[in-house]
Order: sequence, then C-alpha cells, then structure tokens
Amino acid sequence: MKNKKEHAIITAPNIISFFRLVLSPFFLYFILAGKTREAFLIFIIAISTDFFDGAVARIFNQKSNLGALLDPIGDKILMTVSYVALSIPSLNTPNVIPLWLTLAVIGRDIYIVLGALAAFKTLGRKNFPPTFSGKTSTVFQMAVPLVVLFFNLIQLETAYLYLLFVLTLVTTLISGIHYTYIGIKWIHQSKSRAQNTSLE
Repeated sequence: MKNKKEHAIITAPNIISFFRLVLSPFFLYFILAGKTREAFLIFIIAISTDFFDGAVARIFNQKSNLGALLDPIGDKILMTVSYVALSIPSLNTPNVIPLWLTLAVIGRDIYIVLGALAAFKTLGRKNFPPTFSGKTSTVFQMAVPLVVLFFNLIQLETAYLYLLFVLTLVTTLISGIHYTYIGIKWIHQSKSRAQNTSLE
C-alpha cells in the first residue's frame, strides 16, 4: 500500500503543487503588463499553495515521489520568475529587488541543485530533507517579492525594504553554508563506511 502511495500521480497535494507551477507564467504576464495588483494577488495564491500542498500531504498521508519533485520545482520556478521580474526597474516602481539579492537567491538554488545531483551520482543519496536554515531562508525569500509588490501597489518607497533584503541575503548565505557542511559530512560518512567495509 505504501509503495502505491509513493508512486501515485493524481493526488490532491500534487494537483496543488502543479497549480503553483501554472501560476508562475501568469505572474510574469501581469508584471510585464504593469498590473501590480493582479501580480500581487497571484503571488499570494502561489505561496499559499506551498503551505497547503505539504499540509494536505501530511493530513491525508498522500506523500508521493512525484510530489517530492513537484513541490521544490514549483518553489524554485516561482522564486526565479518573481525575483528576476521584480529586479527590472522599468517594470517596477517605486521599489525593485536589488540585483545582488536576485543573484544570491538564484545562485544558491543552482548550487544546491548541483550539490544534490552530485550527492545522488557519487553517494547514492536520494533523500534530501529540508533544514531549519533552509526553511528560514525560504520564508525570507518569499517575503521579499510579497513586500515589494505590496509597497509598489500602494506606491510607497521605503528604506525599510533594505533591511529585509539584507536579512534575506544573510539567511540565504547561511543556508548555503549549512548545506555545504551537510554535503561534506555525507562524504566523510561514505568514506568511513567504505573503509569499514574494506577492513571486514
């Protein structure tokens, strides 16, 4: 029974995660069209689905391999689209996400994905549980587009956004360093197991 659930495709959490994927191009369209209100509403709905898909999966025991893939992919696409779109001054007034933060957020995601692929290929790792630092950085990363869109909607330029940008950068870098530490730990554990096996 458990194996069937793991390989299930059409489940409520998977549908919610797929819906988040579908919302990303609509968000981009509204930003390009200069419709901040619509983009703001779409983003709220999109980040809400990130909470609901996990909650539904836990409550109804509908965790699946596809869901474990769709959820992070939906997050990464939404974050990438929102950060890039909101970093373009000609499309967003009066506030924009600074380019250095966009590069840090997207760069960390690419770094983690490449690290996960390397761990899978070399160490055979298939499970990559989220960490507290990773979850914390995700909260800050999601807050940035939301707050920028809100202040652009009410046409208010505020210096307080810079503090949010810095905190997001710090949590993003910390999570990247933490994942690096975890990766190094996996390598040492793998070497230790290999040495123990050879001694036997």
